[in-house]
Amino acid sequence: MDLLPEMFQWAVAGNSATVFAAPLHMAGVAPCGSSTASISHHQHLVHRSVTKQQPVQRNCIAISSWLTQGRSVLHGFALTGLAVWGSRRRRRQQRSRALQRQAVAEPVAVKQEEARPVFPFGAVIGQAEMKLSLILNVIDPKIGGVMIMGDRGTGKTTTIRALVDLLPMIECIVGDSYNSPPSDPDMMSDEARRKTLRGEELEVFLKKVPMVDLPLGATEDRVCGTIDIEKALTEGKKAFEPGLLARANRGILYVDEVNLLDDHLVDVLLDSAASGWNTVEREGISVRHPAKFILVGSGNPEEGELRPQLLDRFGMHAVIRTEPAPELRVQIVDGCQQFSDDPEDFRAKYAEVNKQFTEQICDAQKRIQDVVIPEHIRTNISQVCQNLDIDGIRGDIVTNRAARAYCAFDGRTAVTKEDVAEVISLCLRHRLKQDVMDTEDSGAKVQAVFDEVFAA
Repeated sequence: MDLLPEMFQWAVAGNSATVFAAPLHMAGVAPCGSSTASISHHQHLVHRSVTKQQPVQRNCIAISSWLTQGRSVLHGFALTGLAVWGSRRRRRQQRSRALQRQAVAEPVAVKQEEARPVFPFGAVIGQAEMKLSLILNVIDPKIGGVMIMGDRGTGKTTTIRALVDLLPMIECIVGDSYNSPPSDPDMMSDEARRKTLRGEELEVFLKKVPMVDLPLGATEDRVCGTIDIEKALTEGKKAFEPGLLARANRGILYVDEVNLLDDHLVDVLLDSAASGWNTVEREGISVRHPAKFILVGSGNPEEGELRPQLLDRFGMHAVIRTEPAPELRVQIVDGCQQFSDDPEDFRAKYAEVNKQFTEQICDAQKRIQDVVIPEHIRTNISQVCQNLDIDGIRGDIVTNRAARAYCAFDGRTAVTKEDVAEVISLCLRHRLKQDVMDTEDSGAKVQAVFDEVFAA
């Protein structure tokens, strides 16, 4: 029976509130709590009262006679629906709480499904300077990060994400916003350290090394953290809401187009990366939390350069260019196409290569403490810095650290002249004083002075 057209006509002609009760009467449905005899009696009374009325009036009176019963039916339907919905919602909440308790009770490795497959590090062709700089910073984060400058479309972001995919999972304390480790009090947040001192048992889980992308439009509040507005309004308490520096702790903070970022934000990032701590003093909040991360910046020199004072704070500086050899360009295109067509199969081809990289990096991290640099090599490194008229001692320190990391990555414990030759241009080229009339490549100039000093 098609009741919809008549229902709309009655709603327009009479009381629209009765539109829900009308179909019950038209279909011959008895409302809840009514008997067949009472229905017939009501129908008889309604027929007698509307015999001499106009059609519209008869419709209104007929609908009104069932209004009370119709409302009770709808009310019953609504209560039944709410009860069913509430029962299902409670069951879903119970299942969710059970899963959460199980996850906390079993602190095992959490294998998260990747939102998108990552291009394998072993499949990256060329760009030796960039790959070497990233690997050395992972082996020894105290090098101070790396600045990558080069042409557009040369795989800067792809290579950085591929490197993160290589790194092993790290242990973190459950519920901690700073990725605090369970066994190193110096890298714990204040809350985790207090729990450790009280002897409380800390739940631990495994997670991938965090990689945080810093957008150009980020504010200082979002980067450093600020007052938690929600708690201030709902609970009347002053609380700290961690920022991106907290999320990047024990991981990598990547800033694309860092040369376009505001200088004061770059200062904040470099200060935190150098000290390993972030201090926030604002709105009555005083917070100091660990922020030990590897700062990786990239940019296109055509869009502008960083100030020399900021550029000097980066440990290493890699310059990448578009591959000129047609054969290598064809290999790059083929690799990108294969990865796009079947990412899992392409990753499987390089799984063994990536595994070897991972083992080599982990071994180097353990071995670097035993690496020594002979006295004459350290003296020659400082002599190179002096001949290049480099301000400060940061260049000397970074070159020594990078040489140790390279030696450990190569599986040895004694630094040689060749180790220094591989890293000295990456560590010093961006510290040279700028001369607008000088067209010589800064890396070539560093290498020439190195050859002169170490050949003596």
